[in-house]
Amino acid sequence: MTCEPHWTAFISALLVPTVAMLGLLIAYRQWKTAQNKLKLELFEKRLAIYSAATTFISSVMTSGKATDDQLHNLIVGTKEAKWLLSPAIAKYLDEELYAKGVDLQCLSAELEGFPVSEERKTNVHQQRDIKLWLNAQYEILDEKFAKYLALSH
Repeated sequence: MTCEPHWTAFISALLVPTVAMLGLLIAYRQWKTAQNKLKLELFEKRLAIYSAATTFISSVMTSGKATDDQLHNLIVGTKEAKWLLSPAIAKYLDEELYAKGVDLQCLSAELEGFPVSEERKTNVHQQRDIKLWLNAQYEILDEKFAKYLALSH
């Protein structure tokens, strides 16, 4: 009679490492799922900031004016940019985009009191320049946000 181990001994010896490997695989997949969920959540929040900026530009281009509501929506919609994007983009949104909106609003308010004159013509040209600048911001926004809105695997 030989003392060879029974085949069930081999199976039971391999069972523990197999279960450990399976558990490791499940843990890795859960980690990857959590990482992808984080990317998606960041993407959605960053896209909301991008949408607030483009909505502001399109509403100004549609109405020809920057209203208090439009400026308020821009500020509220982009306030998280400093944490979700970069300080440079937050500065651009606050100090350039919002500032141009305020300038346009002031020029529009001044225009109401001007009779036909050289001052009125200057005011209208300044408004035109701001609107052209705003229209060009679509591409600038795309460039600034491209790094943060690109989904890579």
